[in-house]
Amino acid sequence: KGMATPEKATITLDAMKMLDPRRLKPDSIETERIITVLDETIAKLELSSLIPRIINSLDRFADVLGPEITNSLIEHQKLSNEMEHLLASSEEGDTMKAEEQRGCLCLLEQRLKCSVRNVLRLLLANPSLCQALKYEAWARESPAEVFIKAFGEFRNFMLETLLTSPMEEEEKIQFMKDISLQIKKNTEAITALQAELAAAIQTQEEEIHMKDNVIKDLKNGMQDLTTDCKAGIQQIKQEGEKQQEEELQASQARCAGLQQDIQQLGAQLNALVLEHRASELALRKRKCRVEMEIVNWIQKYDTDMGEKQAEYEEVDAAYTEEKAQLSLLMEKHAVLLQEYSQIEEERRIRQKKEEQALKELTTKTLAAIRIQAFWRGYLVRSLFKSKRKKKKKGKGKKAKK
Repeated sequence: KGMATPEKATITLDAMKMLDPRRLKPDSIETERIITVLDETIAKLELSSLIPRIINSLDRFADVLGPEITNSLIEHQKLSNEMEHLLASSEEGDTMKAEEQRGCLCLLEQRLKCSVRNVLRLLLANPSLCQALKYEAWARESPAEVFIKAFGEFRNFMLETLLTSPMEEEEKIQFMKDISLQIKKNTEAITALQAELAAAIQTQEEEIHMKDNVIKDLKNGMQDLTTDCKAGIQQIKQEGEKQQEEELQASQARCAGLQQDIQQLGAQLNALVLEHRASELALRKRKCRVEMEIVNWIQKYDTDMGEKQAEYEEVDAAYTEEKAQLSLLMEKHAVLLQEYSQIEEERRIRQKKEEQALKELTTKTLAAIRIQAFWRGYLVRSLFKSKRKKKKKGKGKKAKK
C-alpha cells in the first residue's frame, strides 16, 4: 500500500468541498427568503404530522392548548371522522350515488384543509406551545417522517442549486466527468491486477504443493527437536513468571499515581462545573432580557403598523375621493375639448375664407392696376399720335406754299 501524494490529497479536499452542500451559505436576500419559506414549510409539516397524536391525547393537553385550540382540534377530529365515514361508505355503496359522494368528498376535503390551516395558525401564534408539543410528541408515523425527510432533502437541494453559480456548475460537471474517467481507468487497472493475481495464485499453489512435500520432511525432523525444546520452554516459562511479578509491582505503582491524578482532575472538574453554571446563569439572564426586548419591539411594531394602516386608510379614502373628482373633471375636459375642436375648425374655415377673399381681392387689384396702366399708356400713345399727325399736316401746308 502506497501513501497518498499531496496532489491526490488536494484533489480529494476540493472534491469534498465541491460536493458538500453544508459549506454553502445564503448570500442574497432572495435566497434567504426562499430558504426561510422552505424552513417554515418544514416546521408546519412537522407540526401538522403531530395533530393526530395530539387529538388522541387531547385530555392531557387541554389545559396547555386552551379552549380555542381545543375546539379547533375537536372540529378537525369531527371532519376527519366524517371523511373516513364517507370514504368507507363510497367503497361499500352502489355506483348510482358515486357522483354525489364525489361532490361531498370534495367539499369535505376543502373544509378539512381549512381546518388544518386554522389549527396551524393558532398553534404557530404560540411558539412556546409549539416547542413544548415537539418535546412532548411521540414518534411520527413512517409516511410523514419519510415525506418530511424528503422535503428536507429538497430544501438542501434548492439551497445548493440557488448558491451554485453557472461556472461552479460547469466545474462540478467537469469534475464528475474526471471522476468517472478515473473510475473507468481504475476499473481497468483492477481487472488487469485481478488477472495477474489469479496467475500469481495459481503459481503460488503450485509452489505450496511443492513446499508441502518439504514440510513433511521437516516435520519428521521437528519431532526430534521437540524433546530438546521442552527443556528450553520450561526455562523460558520460569523467566516469564519472574518478569510478570516485576511488571505487576510496577503496574500497581502506576495505578496509585493515576488514582492521585484522577482525584486532582475531579477537583478541577468540580471547579469548572461551578464556573460554567455561573456563566450559564448569566447567559440565561441575558437571554431573558433579549426576549423581553424582542417582545417590546414586536409590540412597538404592531402599534406602528396599526397607525400606518389607519393613515393608509385615510390616504386611500382621500385618493378615492380625488379619483372621483378627477373622473368628473376628465369628463368636463372631454366636453370642453370637443367644443374647442369645433371652435378651432370654424375658425380655420373662416380664416381660409378670409385668405381666399384676400387673395381674390389682391388678384383683382393687380388686374385693375394693370388695366389702368394699359389704359393710361393707350391714352398717352393716342395723344402722341394725334400730335404727330397735326405736326405732319402743318409741315405739308408750308411746303405747298
